Amino acid sequence: MQQPESPVDGPPLSALSDVFWVYEVGRDGESIRYYGEPIVDGRTLMRELWPLFRESGYEIRLTRERGEWLLIAEPVSLGVDGIPWTHLILFGLTVASTLFAGSLWYHYDPFSLEALRAWPFTVAVLGVLAVHELGHYAMGRYHKVQVSLPYFIPIPTLIGTMGAVIKMKGQIPSRRALFDIGVAGPLAGLLATMVVAIIGLHLPPVTAPQELISDPDAGVYIQLGYPPLLEFLAWLFDRPLHYDDPAVAVNPVVVGAWVGMFVTFLNMIPVGQLDGGHITRAILGEDADRISAFVPVVLFSLAGYLYYLAGVPGDAAFIWAFWGFLALVVGFMGSAQPIDDAELGTGRVAVGVLTVVLGLLCFTPVPIQVVG
Repeated sequence: MQQPESPVDGPPLSALSDVFWVYEVGRDGESIRYYGEPIVDGRTLMRELWPLFRESGYEIRLTRERGEWLLIAEPVSLGVDGIPWTHLILFGLTVASTLFAGSLWYHYDPFSLEALRAWPFTVAVLGVLAVHELGHYAMGRYHKVQVSLPYFIPIPTLIGTMGAVIKMKGQIPSRRALFDIGVAGPLAGLLATMVVAIIGLHLPPVTAPQELISDPDAGVYIQLGYPPLLEFLAWLFDRPLHYDDPAVAVNPVVVGAWVGMFVTFLNMIPVGQLDGGHITRAILGEDADRISAFVPVVLFSLAGYLYYLAGVPGDAAFIWAFWGFLALVVGFMGSAQPIDDAELGTGRVAVGVLTVVLGLLCFTPVPIQVVG
């Protein structure tokens, strides 16, 4: 059988012949479809061909259609095409939801224009989340991995958001790239969080209005569990985090820093496609799956210990049961599979260990509970 001609804009077929024998080449819009037979296993094929296609401006994936093996090459787009309406709308909604949440911490009316005065809380929360996700984005662009802009997640709760995420498309070229992308978010986000915390600690505390204090039905309040990193910053700058009067609380900007630390710890859980999952996969290789499988057990056990042995209210203990379930789901979806699985150097491993330690300093067993 005569081999087809090489596409003008793709690598020559002779460059594929050692790993993928091609008997037909077709087009589907801007994509190139190579029909053939793999000569090596899938991972080896991707490791050999991915760099060739990226040099030609394509991302590839190996699939099977109607019993035929098919290598699909799609054009790579590293930039933002057009106006990112979905990102902008979600960001706008998250601004609104964090203003709503911030107004509660400041004791403003959340259903009036007074809620706009809660803008420092919104800037603190969204600033921390944006820096975290843009750390991922910048490192993804550096390694020429297709990454989206951040998707902010609005939710009208006491913090106003479920965080933000970016989507990685296509293949991860190497463990080094996976590590750099995974670690950039927590480190950048923690730096921003510490700046926000220091600013917030130097701002005046808030006091509940007298009508709320004297209300006999207002006998409950929200109590935050401060992580060691925030306690350390308060000690370092000699600023109070705790007040004897339950009507007095830290400035809501400090709550914004608390959100940043809480989100950092959750992202550092070593499972699946979370930041911690990327970091452990990059450091340990496929052995990271053993840790991932153990994570839900730890989280469910923590929830059980807090509720049954420590006497923590169910709503506070439920947080870890909820994340235990999420860890099961995320772990089931699997971890990233870099094309080049060569081990990391000592320097990156050291940075990874430091990041894990910083993530642990953001942990508190009872992050939030209703007291009353």
